[in-house]
Amino acid sequence: MEVFNALLPIFTEYGYLAVFVMLLICGFGVPVPEDVTLVTGGVIAGLGYADVNTMFAVGMAGVIIGDGLVFSIGRFKGASVMRWKTVQRIITPERFHSAQEAFQKYGRWVMFVARFLPGLRTPVFFTAGMSKRVSFGTWFLMDGVAALISVPVWVYLGYFGARNFEWMFTILHRFQYGIFALLGVGAVVLGVVWWRRRKANPSA
Repeated sequence: MEVFNALLPIFTEYGYLAVFVMLLICGFGVPVPEDVTLVTGGVIAGLGYADVNTMFAVGMAGVIIGDGLVFSIGRFKGASVMRWKTVQRIITPERFHSAQEAFQKYGRWVMFVARFLPGLRTPVFFTAGMSKRVSFGTWFLMDGVAALISVPVWVYLGYFGARNFEWMFTILHRFQYGIFALLGVGAVVLGVVWWRRRKANPSA
């Protein structure tokens, strides 16, 4: 709620540009919730300060370009960037190793899941680029499909909840809990599949 209250006047004043820039910042792991950013963009559309369909397009562009920059930096400058103290505070060794383990365990599907996990999204995309085992097309497909699920949900939730914040935040929290529950189930299923494959082929 505090983040929403801070973003609302800025987005109202500067519109699409502010939303786009904030989403780029979110892509680099800055602790500003992407879902709240998108919902706030939807709210200003619902209040008449923007067009909701254009806001959806801006939201898609912001999250894809932000994630793409992280992936590209990992691909071309990963080793040198990891030595920067600022980057080390965002992509901590623990997050980096967690991303590596998840990526090795689940392969490209972890990039799809990472779109819904703010704490791991940046290190996962950075690691995917740094590994040089994932093509740009594969990354774009996984991230793009996930974004087509998440972005419209948050933008249009803000649009329809612009006149009723209490209802909007109730639905927001329900969506968040539901996403985490689905991801938890998915992680268990993928873990079982991976374990069975390793058991069937220990040398893999």
